[in-house]
Amino acid sequence: MPPPSLSLSDASSPDAGGMVTPAFSPLYQQIKGLILQSLQAGDWKPGEAIPSEMDLAARYRVSQGTVRKAIDELAADNLVVRRQGKGTFVATHAEQHVQYRFLKLKPDVGDIAAEGPAQRTIIECRRARASAEVARPLALRSGDAVLQVRRILAFGGVPTILEDLWLPGQAFKGLTAEQMAQFHGATYAMFELEFGVRMVRAEEKIKAVLPDETQARLLQISPQTPLLSVERVAYTYNNTPMELRRGLYRTDTHHYRNELN
Repeated sequence: MPPPSLSLSDASSPDAGGMVTPAFSPLYQQIKGLILQSLQAGDWKPGEAIPSEMDLAARYRVSQGTVRKAIDELAADNLVVRRQGKGTFVATHAEQHVQYRFLKLKPDVGDIAAEGPAQRTIIECRRARASAEVARPLALRSGDAVLQVRRILAFGGVPTILEDLWLPGQAFKGLTAEQMAQFHGATYAMFELEFGVRMVRAEEKIKAVLPDETQARLLQISPQTPLLSVERVAYTYNNTPMELRRGLYRTDTHHYRNELN
């Protein structure tokens, strides 16, 4: 089948998560939407090079400048990475500089990379039925299969983060505690490599809480120790939610840091 040609009359525009909706939009946004469709379909895997601007311009029958502007936006969204003299590559969580993109907890002294990778202890990993509270943010139905994981992340041997994760059961079929514990790298990199699921953005809600007795014991703190509660929903392409994560963060030696542009 020949590649599609575009005109302003057949416009479609992607939203922030890649959803293509009928609307009049600049031509470069239409090209961005088509590239996003290819990323979602897995035409180019994380870490792989995408076709050159010249090849994409020929494929979509537009100018290289139009393609360049579309790729500029994809790079700004951290969906692709430009490498001088090498081309443009699909962004991957396996890259060192991307591994900490979604981890906003920073040490009070030094940086997170200097601390080295977190030591992960998987407390629980089991299949379950989604409650209404879990199903809603994952766009599932109550009773749908989910994978429920509880783990501790320690830095320098100190338990620092207690996390509960819920993942759609169908997308992560076969994931085990051993697999999560033995993977050397970012969890989102494992999701990419083992299950073909790439997290492209996330939304978080943050508030201060006190731990219950179990949470305090796992984090080796007093029940009167204030913690930062961070609830995250992570999305893959097309605004599809793929993870609900609730974390309790110790902040006696760390702080939550975000950059606002």
